[in-house]
Amino acid sequence: MLAYEFMQRALIAAVIVGLVSPLIGVFLVQRRLALLGDGMGHVAIAGVGLAFLTGTEPVLTALIVSILGAFILELVRHKSKAAGDLALALIFYGGIAGGVLLTSLAGGKASTALNQYLFGSLSTVSTQDFVALGGAAIALLLVLMKFGTQIFAMSLDAETAKIQGIRVTAMSVLLTAMAAVTVVVGMRTVGLLLVSAIMIVPVAAAQQLTHSFKTTGLLASAIGVFSAIGGLTVSFYVDVPPGPTIVLIALGVFIILAVTTTSLHLRHRHEIQEQSPHRH
Repeated sequence: MLAYEFMQRALIAAVIVGLVSPLIGVFLVQRRLALLGDGMGHVAIAGVGLAFLTGTEPVLTALIVSILGAFILELVRHKSKAAGDLALALIFYGGIAGGVLLTSLAGGKASTALNQYLFGSLSTVSTQDFVALGGAAIALLLVLMKFGTQIFAMSLDAETAKIQGIRVTAMSVLLTAMAAVTVVVGMRTVGLLLVSAIMIVPVAAAQQLTHSFKTTGLLASAIGVFSAIGGLTVSFYVDVPPGPTIVLIALGVFIILAVTTTSLHLRHRHEIQEQSPHRH
C-alpha cells in the first residue's frame, strides 16, 4: 500500500485529520455545538463549487468561504441565540444548494470532481493539497496551544469566563473559525459531508471511558488516528471511498466502548444489590 506515492500522501493527510479534528471537536461537544461542523462543511461545498466556476484552487477557496461563513454565523449568534440556530440551519441548506448549483454551472467534469470532495478520494490528494492541509493543521495546533485554556473556559461557562476577563465573543468566533478550517483540512480524505463525524464521534467514544476534558481530547485523537488509518487501509484494498469507511470504524469503536462500559456498569450495580442484603 505504501509503495504508492499517492497513498503515502493520503496516509499522512488522514493521520493529520484524525489527530487534529477531535481536538477541535471536544470543544464543540463541550459547548453543545456538535452540529456546527456539518454547517461549516456545507459552506465549504459552496466554496468548492465557486472554485470550479472561477477556475481557482478548491482547497484555498473553500477555506476562505468557510472562514467567512464562520464570521457571519457568529455575528448573527452574538445578536441572538435563536437567530444563531436559524442561521446555522440556513447555512446547512444554502451551502449545499449553492455548491451543487455553482458546480452545475461550471460544467465539464466538475460534478464528478465534486463527489471526491464530498466523500473523500485517495488518488486526488496532490502535493499542493498536502502542503496546504499540513500548514492549516499546524496553524490549528498553534492556535490551540495559545488560546486553548481561554476557549475551554468560554466553552465551560461563558458568563464566568466573561467575569474572568476573557473575550468571550472573540473566543467564540475563533472556535467557529477553527471548526471551519478543520472541515477544509479533512475534506480531501474524509469528505465534506462526513468530516464533522470525525470531529465528534471519537469524542463521544472517548467520553465512554474518561471524564477529564484533557484526557478525553487525547483519547479522542488516538481514536481518530486509529479510525483514519484503518479506514484508509480498507478503502485501498476494497476500493471504496475513504470517508464513509473512516467514519464507520469510528462509530464501531464508539459502539464497542458504549456497550462494554454499560455492561460493566450494570454488572457492578447488580453486584452491589446482591451484597446489600448480606450487610443487614
